[in-house]
Amino acid sequence: MRRRLTVAGNDQLGAYRVLRLSDPNGSPPQPGQFSMLATVARWGAGEDERPHLPRAFSVARWQDGEAHYLLKDVGPGTRRLCQLRAGEEVWTLGPLGRGFTAPAEGQRAILVGGGVGIAPLAILQDTLMSQSGAQGCVALLGFRDGAHAQGGSLLRDARLASDDGAVGHHGLVTELLEQELQRTPQACVYACGPAPMLEATRAICAARGVSAQLALESGMACGFGACFGCVVATKDGGYVRVCVEGPVIDAARLERVDAHAGAPA
Repeated sequence: MRRRLTVAGNDQLGAYRVLRLSDPNGSPPQPGQFSMLATVARWGAGEDERPHLPRAFSVARWQDGEAHYLLKDVGPGTRRLCQLRAGEEVWTLGPLGRGFTAPAEGQRAILVGGGVGIAPLAILQDTLMSQSGAQGCVALLGFRDGAHAQGGSLLRDARLASDDGAVGHHGLVTELLEQELQRTPQACVYACGPAPMLEATRAICAARGVSAQLALESGMACGFGACFGCVVATKDGGYVRVCVEGPVIDAARLERVDAHAGAPA
């Protein structure tokens, strides 16, 4: 059911913003689930204010009756959400989709994120650490530069990589993943980020026989499977709707990660 929620805050985090919506009566989301968001006021473009479609965002954190979402201004809809102030209202539909599943006994969780795609890994880390403590997971995050890398503070004790070398490892986050898998072969990898990062993660895990769960961010128009706008191809020749059968998909089901299925960098 679509609900009308009040903005509790909209905080700057480097090149991103963290939108906090007051939701004391909402259902706690599973890590990896998402919501469809649209502002109550001024949600449109052009002279006739033609409404934008709602935008899909992974829940980044669920804390003290608030749902947190990581935003990046990449177009008119996200720009409007980035402009929200405390007290304004947002239409919310969610939590939706299938989330991450826990690692098998004996597996260590490795979280691999890139850009705004780090969002669902934050709530996943919260959940894993509440169950098994600091030894329960490793977080590896990649960003294009120092301003974007400030988003890495959304997760605790993350190892960072940056394209320009401004922060952490100078290079790709998947290079950190390969190093980590050499130390921890008994692992389950959880990833969300740009499509090239997800495809590299899928290929690395497939080559090593490591299980991996990928949170895809294919463009969604409805969020509940009616429009078939977010489908991705599977290895068996079929298709899955990211909003219903995903957004978390077992990497072994995919031949590859297509360019339209990743998050903005």
